Amino acid sequence: MNRLLRGEAAKLFATRLPLWSLLTAALCGGGLTGLLALIGPENATPPLPGLDTAEGVGIVVGMSGLLLFVPALIGTIAVTGEYRHRTIGTTFLTVPRRGRVLAAKLVVFGALGVAYGLVSSLFAGLAVVAGAAVQGVELGVSLASLAALLARLAFAAAVYMVLGVAIGALARNQLLAIGVVLGYFYFLEHVLMIVPGVNVIHPFLPGGATAALTDFTFLGDAIAEQLPMAAASTTSPLVGGLVLLGYAAVAAWLAVAIPLRRDLR
Repeated sequence: MNRLLRGEAAKLFATRLPLWSLLTAALCGGGLTGLLALIGPENATPPLPGLDTAEGVGIVVGMSGLLLFVPALIGTIAVTGEYRHRTIGTTFLTVPRRGRVLAAKLVVFGALGVAYGLVSSLFAGLAVVAGAAVQGVELGVSLASLAALLARLAFAAAVYMVLGVAIGALARNQLLAIGVVLGYFYFLEHVLMIVPGVNVIHPFLPGGATAALTDFTFLGDAIAEQLPMAAASTTSPLVGGLVLLGYAAVAAWLAVAIPLRRDLR
């Protein structure tokens, strides 16, 4: 297994994907968060709580969580690219035990997801601190609390990267896999959030679990204000994190088990 891991890592670092992934992480973490922090959330439309409040810091930092589909897309495109260019066939001929190959990919890309999450969270944190300094206000949370929130975001990014790899391994077709990722995170989850009776399961969907993990309920609260309905409920951060881990474990198992029974085309 160690040789497989080294081989997958060597293949990954033979490309520019790690570099572009980390640059994307810096942009996703610092971009939207930094823009809102520098403008000042109280100057947004409608006005949001300022950075001198815990709620304001949570909303601004949590905005970067809306871009967690990006690490999922990176993992999806990386794996489906091997099927698209048929290099996965060469890999399976070299190592016929497909399950071990896919398990190694999940581990290597999980590590890349951790790196992605740490870089994204670092830039989100720097953006918030810089925004508070520019506005001349004191952050509404301690640096320890801010670091804990950013660590939870980094954990979520790693899980989303693993989910993306699993979806790519299961779908194999790149366009189909990208459609599944974008369609789910941008459309289906939001629909499920607003359907009465169905939205009770939202806390246990990936998006709901992420909202609980990062204490980011702004989106659900905003939707509830526009519609005659109660905001979708959330669980505790611990339960949210465990739910996300469960999704990653199930997706990884499916990604290893199902391709064993399918022929390459």
